[in-house]
Amino acid sequence: MSSSARAAPPFDESTALAAAEWYFRLQEGASPDEQTACAAWRAADPRHELAWQRAEQLGKTLAGLPPQLALPILNRKRANGRRNATKALALLLCAAPAGWLAWNSQPARERLAEHRSATGQRREITLADGTRVHLNTASAVDVRYDAHARVLQLHAGEILVDTAPDPHSPPRPLRVETRHGAAHALGTRFTVRQEADHTRVSVLAGTVRIQPAGSPAHIVLQPGQQARFTQTTPGTPQDADPQGTEWTRGLLIARNMRLDDFAAELARHRPGLLRCDPAVADQRISGVFQLDDTDAILASLPRAIPVQVHSRSRYWVTLAPAGTGH
Repeated sequence: MSSSARAAPPFDESTALAAAEWYFRLQEGASPDEQTACAAWRAADPRHELAWQRAEQLGKTLAGLPPQLALPILNRKRANGRRNATKALALLLCAAPAGWLAWNSQPARERLAEHRSATGQRREITLADGTRVHLNTASAVDVRYDAHARVLQLHAGEILVDTAPDPHSPPRPLRVETRHGAAHALGTRFTVRQEADHTRVSVLAGTVRIQPAGSPAHIVLQPGQQARFTQTTPGTPQDADPQGTEWTRGLLIARNMRLDDFAAELARHRPGLLRCDPAVADQRISGVFQLDDTDAILASLPRAIPVQVHSRSRYWVTLAPAGTGH
């Protein structure tokens, strides 16, 4: 990510929280005095006005989505009420432009995919031919079966595919397509994970042919192999992680993993922002962690390695050196 994408907005966290609070208060029907107070707060500082404008724009973006697709953490009717919604909105404001613009620009095909999993959710579906598909956290896939092919279009996230024999005559090939190309299954069990700049395929059984979208070059992966391919290169076969499918059982297994890599993987399974201070990024961690309780995982870290977990809210967490202040 470029430095400009990571740049902080020109207002602090307290301003973001105040803007979020004013936004929800006015949305719920503020009194004339409250409306006047909000206007005065906005006029008091240009940074207040900028935070307010961003809150309004993000609110309009979410309001334009079907209710079932709106960000769950901004749903004020959930049990934790407006307090958590306010913190969540403030988090997105402070992540701007990268945070709320990323949501605003998320392709509609991801949000409207036939099969989706939310952040922290895992699902298993069985297709008409008996093929089983496991969806990891925050994944989206469409299924297109016709007379000639069986296609799974992976828009986001990661899936594990247990390919079933096709009852159709003649049998139709099965492939998984991503933005980088396609993985053609040859009677197999395999995983496909789509990242921003590559797709990773790991083969557990059978073989898989990888075909980049923009190149005639291809490779064939054997059981126990994996490769990362882009739109122009098919990648190089390597040994697959033998525990790379443990997420289907709700487990994150770390073996001497860098803490920043661990935090990045854990962040995929929880809403909000999970940061790793560069001062502790190269610390190493090992263990087996239950993904169904990411709060418990974070709480256990100071007992395993010299770090502190700073939580502004459940949606705003930083891993920092032990003994540092908030």
